[in-house]
Amino acid sequence: MTNPTAGRRGDLRAAAAAVLLLLTGCGGAAQTGAGHLDTENTPPAGPVLSAEAPVTAPSSPAVTPDTAAPADAPVPVPGTPQVTSPPSPERPVPAMAESVPESLNIPSVGARSSLIRLDVDSKGSLEVPSGRPGSPAGWYIHSPTPGEPGPAVILGHVNAEGGGPGIFADLRKLQPGDEVEIIREDGSTAVFSVQHGEQYPKDAFPSEKVYGNTEGPELRLITCDGYDPKAGTFADNYVVYARLVH
Repeated sequence: MTNPTAGRRGDLRAAAAAVLLLLTGCGGAAQTGAGHLDTENTPPAGPVLSAEAPVTAPSSPAVTPDTAAPADAPVPVPGTPQVTSPPSPERPVPAMAESVPESLNIPSVGARSSLIRLDVDSKGSLEVPSGRPGSPAGWYIHSPTPGEPGPAVILGHVNAEGGGPGIFADLRKLQPGDEVEIIREDGSTAVFSVQHGEQYPKDAFPSEKVYGNTEGPELRLITCDGYDPKAGTFADNYVVYARLVH
């Protein structure tokens, strides 16, 4: 599927024909063509996404870390508290019309990035942004555009290939109420308020919770986490949940 507007309404579990593996790289792995991870050397694991499958929870819901990470990759501090969800707004914000996202701004952590478009490659794996320093984050084109009903999905690296921070290096610092601004192709800005963030082991990734249908427009920011310096791998993923506020 190449149409960016196809299969993007609300529930990503309904966006699937074959098993498509979602692989979020975090820098340090071999890169091939257009900045995609070399999945030949990446253990296959990830949420199932496809184009025409019924709405069912994926059977192998993990997002795979890279097989090699820079020596200075951020190491989560054991026992770091998860941010908690603030009270839900009394009145839901009306959804916005469809418009492709062009850039992202997270003022509280100083993260700014253009947004590339991520599709599925010929091997059935989700493309990921390049791990090079300065690499932008990417929006998965078969998720809703930010501001539409459902969970828009944006992927980014926690660290850059060869060392240094990635665009989502400070994702863990986000707190409830912090805003994420998505500038859209039509000139509008979708502003989301962070609700909470959660770390998930790759072998227990809650696909239904992360990608399942939502009542209103929401946002998911996803990166790697749980770096093991001995193994040189990321065992987990970190997901920030945010809700459209204006």
